[in-house]
Amino acid sequence: MKMKQNIVVLALAALAAANEALSQDPLADSYLPSHEFQFSRLMYSGGNCLGLGYGWGSDECVDWPHAEHYFMQGLTRLTRVNGALVSRHDGNGGRRINLQNDSLFNFPWLYAVEVGAWRLNELQAEKLREYLLRGGFLMVDDFHGALEWSRFLNSMMRIFPDRPIIEIPENDEVMHVLYDLNKNTQIHGIYPLINGRTWEKGGVNPRWRGVYDDEGRLMVAINFNMDLGDAWEHADTPGYPAPMTAMAYRFAVNYVIYSMTH
Repeated sequence: MKMKQNIVVLALAALAAANEALSQDPLADSYLPSHEFQFSRLMYSGGNCLGLGYGWGSDECVDWPHAEHYFMQGLTRLTRVNGALVSRHDGNGGRRINLQNDSLFNFPWLYAVEVGAWRLNELQAEKLREYLLRGGFLMVDDFHGALEWSRFLNSMMRIFPDRPIIEIPENDEVMHVLYDLNKNTQIHGIYPLINGRTWEKGGVNPRWRGVYDDEGRLMVAINFNMDLGDAWEHADTPGYPAPMTAMAYRFAVNYVIYSMTH
């Protein structure tokens, strides 16, 4: 009996030590989200977002951390979602998710930018496919024109070779889950605006496309020939059209609410 008691004591001591180690592990925070929703950016090429603001770093870092900062301010103001605010200076409060890390499955919503430049390998595609089929949601943004579409499609075909990309119907629930949206407005970046255009790289017509699972749930929201991230980033920039920022907020808020309820 005494031996069994000693074994129990040792086991409890080991468990306590493990819990203490986890609490001190600087990576533990990425595994244990502290809010109902956190902005989670997909790092598809393993690059590094430099701490200089305005998306300095690899393609996947474009608009970081300003886009996160302003979008999370809007999300928490416009909804009752318990969202983690993001620092405008260092991105603190946002998450940058690597497909090699299983913490991916702690986050219901991923944002991937400049996906005309992503090149997923088979292991990355397999992990992202698993994430999406298990209930995850991916929003892709800021890519334009035929060349970037073809590059995006090459990796999408690795993820879902057997699932079509279709135009999101006007009556789809994601278009009405909170805000009633329409697909007639092209949400553009600030640099085309400076040049007097709403489009770039030949991507004249905006497209709201998606990939669905077997139950009709939208898994991938594809914002093609648009730049919602710029609209968030420049929410306070004089000269950037406020209606564009408002529309970008509404679409993304709908995506967030949809991802957390479907």
